[in-house]
Amino acid sequence: MSFRLPLIAVLALACTAALGAQSGTADWPQWRGVNRDGAATTFRPPAKWPETLTMKWRQEVGEGYSTPVIIGDTVYAFGRQAGDNEVVTAFDANTGKQIWQARYAAPYTLVKAAAGHGMGPKATPAYADGRLFTFGISGILTAFDAKSGKVLWQKPAPAEGPTFTTSQSPMVDRGLLIVHVGGAKGGALTAFDPATGNPKWQWTGDGPSYGSPIVAELGGVRQVVTFTLDNLVGVSAETGEQLWMRPFKAPSQVNAGTPIVFRDMVIVSGQDAGITAFRVARQGGKWTTENVWENGDLFYRLSNSLIVGNALFGLSPQNRGQFFFIDAATGKTLWTGEPRTADNAAIAKAGNLLLVLKTSGELIVADGSNTSALTPIRTYKVAEPPTWGAPSFSGNRIFVKDATGVSMWTTE
Repeated sequence: MSFRLPLIAVLALACTAALGAQSGTADWPQWRGVNRDGAATTFRPPAKWPETLTMKWRQEVGEGYSTPVIIGDTVYAFGRQAGDNEVVTAFDANTGKQIWQARYAAPYTLVKAAAGHGMGPKATPAYADGRLFTFGISGILTAFDAKSGKVLWQKPAPAEGPTFTTSQSPMVDRGLLIVHVGGAKGGALTAFDPATGNPKWQWTGDGPSYGSPIVAELGGVRQVVTFTLDNLVGVSAETGEQLWMRPFKAPSQVNAGTPIVFRDMVIVSGQDAGITAFRVARQGGKWTTENVWENGDLFYRLSNSLIVGNALFGLSPQNRGQFFFIDAATGKTLWTGEPRTADNAAIAKAGNLLLVLKTSGELIVADGSNTSALTPIRTYKVAEPPTWGAPSFSGNRIFVKDATGVSMWTTE
């Protein structure tokens, strides 16, 4: 179901779209970069990769998997520190010098099934129009002034959140902060006014998943595409009206992926669910989704895949972790790697260059244009395991979140 809350005034914010270029200073403003697709749009690879990367600085920021957010020469880190506090720290991106730090109490009891993933926040903050938005492990949603760290507004944790902790990363699209709040019995995909925290619309058809949403133009309509607890849905990005829904129920109710758009198709996967590409269309006033291809031999779950060239590259948990390339147009498997390669991988790209950070703390730089194998150019040790957080990229700088800290590495 969907309803639109009354608008008191027309939004005056000129926030950037989540799937379009933000300002020239927004190098890595949210989950998976500017376009939420893993593309490092402002990264400048060297003409020749050095034998080793140079670590310029490392700072303790707290436990968690949140990706560092880079806005110009400021990097923002989100973690959990002693005393049940969730903490946001702003650093000078070049020197590591602290600019400000803000914290708030975030008591939380972790369920046993998620104990191995720790107590730190999993969601990556989103930046837009001078504000930073965080979504904590218990579901506390906070807006900060990005220059000073002042709390502008905050929404408390729900009485009952997702079973295995909150991990969905918020996004800002055309003046709306969009995030799925609540839990299985009271979840609402909600668009908030970024300035005030007031809801503008809500969709309450299902509880939240553990994956993060995207915004895409499908069937001529801009829509939020996201996994929910038991489904995959598309709702109007402007009004929250449900456009379509596809059942999608992974084992243990863990829908954890971020949808991928390739041409006019949406690509999704989940535990033991294969990989599927489908097309969204509107016919006779009704929305439909139709499968284009299915690959039942592979799947991905916690490691998000990406499009490089015309191929889908990712890591499947099958055989204890093996990389793969799939033809994104047809679903045909092009290559599968050796088993036992990685437990998890955070995958980004710069053009046809693949940047793959494994939980072992190894960063693989590889040629993504060769889809018949993963072809490493260099492999660097940039963190101690386990390294679950996705890195971020800007200029010649690479920012890595390890178990408790953030480090900045350069290619020069």
